[in-house]
Amino acid sequence: MAIKSYRPYTPSRRYMTGLDSSDITAKPSVAGLLKTLSRSAGRNSNGRITSRHREAGAKKKYRIIDFKRRKWGIPATVSSIEYDPYRNCRIALVTYADGEKRYIIQPSGLKVGDKIEAAESGLDIKAGNAMKMKNIPIGTIIHNIEMKPGKGGQIARSAGGYAQLMGKEEKYVILRLPSGEMRQILSECMATVGTVGNEDWSNVVIGKAGRNRHRGIRPQTRGSAMNPIDHPHGGGEGKTNASRHPVSPWGMPTKGYKTRRKKASDKLIISRKKGR
Repeated sequence: MAIKSYRPYTPSRRYMTGLDSSDITAKPSVAGLLKTLSRSAGRNSNGRITSRHREAGAKKKYRIIDFKRRKWGIPATVSSIEYDPYRNCRIALVTYADGEKRYIIQPSGLKVGDKIEAAESGLDIKAGNAMKMKNIPIGTIIHNIEMKPGKGGQIARSAGGYAQLMGKEEKYVILRLPSGEMRQILSECMATVGTVGNEDWSNVVIGKAGRNRHRGIRPQTRGSAMNPIDHPHGGGEGKTNASRHPVSPWGMPTKGYKTRRKKASDKLIISRKKGR
């Protein structure tokens, strides 16, 4: 997959880039794997904005993804590679030997016609195969990692994402996550071998505001352009930089301020992420 540019017939088009879609082989064809989600546009049940700068965006249907990979011992063939408007990676439609069809996240290198399988153990270490982490060799690159057995993959699911299995200790395995964090996870959890595909997604240049509006992102007004009653950075004669560190409209620091609360899983974190 490659980054493509456009003929600059408008100023915004000059620096805009997109993804080559030659890897997409089909459009959605299984109605049972599609559903329409209601879009709140950042409003709560009372209709009040609780998440700012959100809107409905372009119309789209949600693809039901098999994050659990618990269909053990039944081989599957990749039928097509498809686009998913709800995520930045591609998805693969796989057809199992018993005729059932499911969507999975497409690992890098997985192509139409490839065979994949999920099991507790005993599978080849190749992209798309899923096993319990206690049976995956140390050093393997994995993605779609469960945090609780049977809950479904929660870690390393975005384009180009992966984690590395660094070691095993009793009932836990040690993972190095995409952020650089080292943590323990129960070895009974499932994970899929390989890196998530569509690695070039991070190199795309949006180019114009309209593309963000299609994605459901509304414009954001700078605090320094507001009045003092509306934002702590507002007011002053002429253009001024705020005389305080960057904060939200409600005074909460916005750069590097830690907001994570204590969780039971904190004890499983060996080292925090670096340089973030």
